[in-house]
Amino acid sequence: MIRTGLLLAAGASRRFGPQDKLLAPLGGRPLVTHAACALRGTPLDHRIAVIANPALVPLLDGFRIVLIPVGGQQSDSLRAGLGEAGQPDRLLIALGDMPDVTAAHLTRILTAATDDLPSCSHDGTASLPPACFPQARLAALQTLTGDQGAARLLRDLPAAQHIDAPRLLRDIDTPGQIAPT
Repeated sequence: MIRTGLLLAAGASRRFGPQDKLLAPLGGRPLVTHAACALRGTPLDHRIAVIANPALVPLLDGFRIVLIPVGGQQSDSLRAGLGEAGQPDRLLIALGDMPDVTAAHLTRILTAATDDLPSCSHDGTASLPPACFPQARLAALQTLTGDQGAARLLRDLPAAQHIDAPRLLRDIDTPGQIAPT
């Protein structure tokens, strides 16, 4: 079974201000390194990072890098990553601005996905990334457009496919959120 991790780290950081939020320090290191380390600690065969800022490359050792133009939409990042990933049996998708996600949580998501059903994080209210998609569902990811992720593909999953982790699912959008919880 081929398991590939996909780190989406090409957002425009519009709400964060002029600085690339993924380079902002959190706990003494750049924000993006937290999610990258969690993916490195997850049993994966391949790791891919989709970025728009070349300054992130030195922080993503062990990842195949896909560089896309600045200002694209979330679906552009996802499709670029899918193009690089090919047809893995499992595609684990994580976001570069979620610093509290752990390798243990990612491994649980990876394990919960079946050949027919994705699995995802759940905060007690909604289905959220990180999420893992089986090969049978990768074509549905290709159909996404605009600035939305895969949330609509995860909405109606059975409860067994949800991995509860409300304390791990913080994402950073503004400078005020950079303080650790």
